[in-house]
Amino acid sequence: QVQLVESGGGLVQAGGSLRLSCAASGTIFRINVMSWFRQAPGKRREAVAVITSDGRTSYADPVKGRFTISRDNAKNTVYLQMNSLRPEDTAVYYCNLVTGPVDYWGQGTQVTVSS
Repeated sequence: QVQLVESGGGLVQAGGSLRLSCAASGTIFRINVMSWFRQAPGKRREAVAVITSDGRTSYADPVKGRFTISRDNAKNTVYLQMNSLRPEDTAVYYCNLVTGPVDYWGQGTQVTVSS
């Protein structure tokens, strides 16, 4: 069984920064993919950024150039550095881990950006 624990959300003014963390524990295959998703009220959950176990990254267009995903494989932890935040970034942010045939989700952390 795998558990994902997110932290780092909060309230920030537009233009500010936040850093989210997601620590994974349990049985995790060496080859895996970790991602951040977000879901705003009334909207579908959407992918924000993805990072593979060998460090390849991909970003959704709305966050390119502002968000950076990274990971520490020794700690099974993924990070999301969010800069130049905008009110439209307000959402619950979820961590996702795909390992083997299964994917896991964290409980979510609220990010609120005030204008």
